[in-house]
Amino acid sequence: MSVKKINTYKILYVLTLIFSFLLHGVCEDYEDDDFDDDISTDDQNQNLNNNPAAVQLFSDLAFSRFSNISYVFKDDIKKQFAFCITDVDADWNDAFNFSKNTNFLANCAKTTKGDMLQRLCTAAEIKFYFNSFYQSGGQAKKAFLKPNKNCNLSSWLSGCEPGWACSAGKDKKVDLKNSKDMPVRVQTCLPCCEGFFCPRGITCMIPCPLGSYCPTAKLNKTTGICDPYRYQLPPGKPNHTCGGADVWADITSSSEVFCSAGSYCPSTIQKLPCSSGHYCRTGSTAQQKCFRLATCNPMSSNQNITAYGLMLFAGLSFLVVIIYNCSDQVLATREKRKEQSREKAVQSVRETAQAREKWKSAKDIARKHAIGLQTQLSRTFSKRKSQKQPDLTRGVSQAKPGTDAALPPMPFGASQQSKNKEKGNLTKMLHEIEDNPESHDGFNIDIGDKHAKKNAPRGKQLHSQSQMFRYAYGQIEKEKALQEQNKNLTFSGVISMANDIEITKRLTIEVAFKDLTITLKGKNKHLMRSVTGKLLPGRVSAVMGPSGAGKTTFLSALTGKAPGCIMTGTVLINGKDEPIQAYKKIIGFVPQDDIVHGNLTVAENLWFSARCRLAADLPKPEKVLVVERVIESLGLQAVRDSLVGTVEKRGISGGQRKRVNVGLEMVMEPSLLILDEPTSGLDSSSSQLLLRALRREALEGVNICMVVHQPSYTLFRMFDDLILLAKGGLTVYHGSVKKVEEYFASLGITVPERVNPPDYFIDILEGIVKLNTSTGLTTKQLPVRWMLHNGYPVPMDMLKSIEGMAASGENSAHGGSSHGGTSDAQSFADDFWQDVKCSVETKKDNLQHNILKSIDLSQRETPGVFKQYRYYLGRVGKQRLRDARTQAVDFLILLLAGICLGTLAKVSDETFGALGYTYTVIAVSLLCKIAALRSFSLDKLHYWRERSSGMSSLAYFLAKDTIDHFNTIVKPLVYLSMFYFFNNPRSSVTDNYFVLVCLVYCVTGIAYVLAILFQPGPAQLWSVLLPVVLTLIATHGDNSKAVDIIADLCYTKWALEAFVVSNAKRYSGVWLITRCGSLLQNGYDLNHFGRSLIFLVLTGILSRTVAFFCMVTFSKK
Repeated sequence: MSVKKINTYKILYVLTLIFSFLLHGVCEDYEDDDFDDDISTDDQNQNLNNNPAAVQLFSDLAFSRFSNISYVFKDDIKKQFAFCITDVDADWNDAFNFSKNTNFLANCAKTTKGDMLQRLCTAAEIKFYFNSFYQSGGQAKKAFLKPNKNCNLSSWLSGCEPGWACSAGKDKKVDLKNSKDMPVRVQTCLPCCEGFFCPRGITCMIPCPLGSYCPTAKLNKTTGICDPYRYQLPPGKPNHTCGGADVWADITSSSEVFCSAGSYCPSTIQKLPCSSGHYCRTGSTAQQKCFRLATCNPMSSNQNITAYGLMLFAGLSFLVVIIYNCSDQVLATREKRKEQSREKAVQSVRETAQAREKWKSAKDIARKHAIGLQTQLSRTFSKRKSQKQPDLTRGVSQAKPGTDAALPPMPFGASQQSKNKEKGNLTKMLHEIEDNPESHDGFNIDIGDKHAKKNAPRGKQLHSQSQMFRYAYGQIEKEKALQEQNKNLTFSGVISMANDIEITKRLTIEVAFKDLTITLKGKNKHLMRSVTGKLLPGRVSAVMGPSGAGKTTFLSALTGKAPGCIMTGTVLINGKDEPIQAYKKIIGFVPQDDIVHGNLTVAENLWFSARCRLAADLPKPEKVLVVERVIESLGLQAVRDSLVGTVEKRGISGGQRKRVNVGLEMVMEPSLLILDEPTSGLDSSSSQLLLRALRREALEGVNICMVVHQPSYTLFRMFDDLILLAKGGLTVYHGSVKKVEEYFASLGITVPERVNPPDYFIDILEGIVKLNTSTGLTTKQLPVRWMLHNGYPVPMDMLKSIEGMAASGENSAHGGSSHGGTSDAQSFADDFWQDVKCSVETKKDNLQHNILKSIDLSQRETPGVFKQYRYYLGRVGKQRLRDARTQAVDFLILLLAGICLGTLAKVSDETFGALGYTYTVIAVSLLCKIAALRSFSLDKLHYWRERSSGMSSLAYFLAKDTIDHFNTIVKPLVYLSMFYFFNNPRSSVTDNYFVLVCLVYCVTGIAYVLAILFQPGPAQLWSVLLPVVLTLIATHGDNSKAVDIIADLCYTKWALEAFVVSNAKRYSGVWLITRCGSLLQNGYDLNHFGRSLIFLVLTGILSRTVAFFCMVTFSKK
């Protein structure tokens, strides 16, 4: 049996139940009414023919017999038809409430001469009819009834023809409730009354529902068909006339009884054309007034509300244009406010010179008061004068010690000089301090207390730039507060100011590693071997070597990022065996690639990094000073407000971009700064500028280690230490840069004149320059010589290598492993298995590294998740505002999709818009998914860098999702502005909008998962395939339980059900059978509208949870 037949049978089963309920209701009232028993048949006929009041009374009686069916069978209807009838009373009244116009009953009573009730179908006749209709496959052309009591081979009355009915007899009482025995109806066969329909093969009639038009048929002599119906006159009976309607079912089977579009039917026997300014849909009982701006000609089947769609689109476009044009202004206003903060901070730095002079005077005053206090105490307790007074107190002997009169006046010349002194800028001050680092004038604090010098920071600690700016800014504020209290400094004020001196210093990190060996898991291949050394705070170390020497691997090992490898040896942090991940908040790692946000300015990139990674309790002015110091030290003042730029959009130069990449780590004031080839691609002057900025960081006690490729001699001399690695990750030299040439000279390797030493050494390790045979050295022996020179333990295979005893040792020295005695097939199998094991081990290490959290020993409390969420929200908002053109293109594509689908994929009445909404689900899912992929697929590298530095992944994810909610709200409006107003379905705009909002929210979460798990190309392919495949599964026609279970899990099924249900609940009256049959065929339920929306939202939440888990767990390290 075909699927189409099965679905049709379901519809017909619904028909059977509905009409059974109808007849049962009629039976209930018929048995309780005594009208026919009290009035004779002849009297009825006479009254109906002569008395209009009697006609009205009879019609009211007939209507009352089936008007209370909703109350009698409400529970049964709720149980059987809950999926398509939500309000029994409302749906029953919409279909069979003829109280407003019962003229068709009165006309039928006149036509039948009072025996109308004798012509109504009983339950047995309805059951017989629909069973035969069911077996015919539901097609009216094949609906031949089996022979029955009234219509058989030997007895075929006129009432057996379509549109005709007969009476059971005026004196015979018909039990309409009887569902077993059909009454004999062979008397007075007449055409079916107007407003009723009489099926073919039975001799009774059933009232037509509201919204239908059931007039008496008229013979079309040309076609021989009884218009407007589809049946013909019986052959061989020329005197037979056309009857009434013959069927009421779904619209595809009985469209002729539906009130046609462009007209409305206030009763089942009256059809009026729709007037101008109104529209009438199919099955309408009244004409609907058009909106003010809508176009409605006479006999319009729908109103043209395209103007409202154009107005909505114009409003949205205007809003987008305003946002696009005003975004730069908003950002410029914010930058002006930030510029004021920066100017304020810089102004405080420029006034540092004045603060310095005041503190010199304060120190002198403190000394004098301390000496005066000591003299007073001596006189009190020893009662004798001091024999010796210092020279500093001779000018104030007349004044009483300890009072303001004893304070010496400020030197006039110094005061005048400080007023007339030109304020130097920040760069001038920095250069002055660098040129004279041992100066005691600067920011050194010295008071009369003999313990002050002992406790105060000395040397380089006194000259850190951040401390200078922090100190100067703080003292300006303190002096302003003190000036309000007292214009003249008192003794207690000076001491209080001296005791409030707090110069914080960074936590220093010393990294010591001994016999550090890194072996690739599963392959027994050494990436590094027996590396021993130390990285000291306040020094700049360079890591050099040829390609394949393991320089980047060495840096990764220092930061604890060596997935898929086995690391042996000892790594000590400040002399303790502690994990380096515990200090990640104060460790900066500059990757080789310039991972910088191209749609942000230089200052915005640096400021965001500073806010998220500096201490949370650090005041905002101090953070501003830190950012300003980094900008000036890196020489980025000229481009501070310029966009960094991307591949598509030109920004700052490559060298400036490289410095911004370094500045992102400098602004967080790290204690350990590791850089991977920061000078690659830079010219000599840019490299020197960058290294000079790094040396300034080293003055603050920062431990700096960087990989450098072939630096110039000037740049080479700017480093403090050098780590020279050979191929295979073996150490050739680790020590001071000044002593590297001396060490190699002791081995007989002398750098020729006019040759850059680092280039010469790397060429030797690369094998380009051959060593002199007189030295007896080879390149492979240099690492062993270094170990022996420093007394480090040397592995046995490396000792054999230096003695030239075995070739296998040479392979080991290079980190290789030999495979002998195996065939090619076995070697390939072994290699394949080793690769699989290595890949599995690498993924396992990544998972453990991402999931497990280490303790925090950095002594720095960075901003929490909520604050970082605010920072991320501001950053992502700026990026989206600057990408407004891309957003506009997305809206334009959605607009075109709405126009095309609104014009081509009409929401038809037959399927309640299932086809048009199917295309809508596919189009909106596809377009919104592809647009949502940009949220995470383009920022993967930035996220990996920020997460490795300790920033919150949750704040990052929530900020991205929050900004995407703008698209979740606006995109449905953009699409509906064309689709709805070109199509104008019966469902409301609000229902369609809510469904689309939930759908966009759902598919956006799914797009997050695709963007995080896949590369951009495969992610886009999945975004296109998923909506199509899931929609095909959701709309499948097979009766497979497995497919049904999968369909229930598809979001497309719930979105389509929500669309169809929101539209189907607007159909009533004559549409009742069509609605129930269509919902039954598709498996939909009118009560599932809210549940469908909830399912879509839950799918969106679940997919976002999965996306966040994948982002945190499977991120690349």
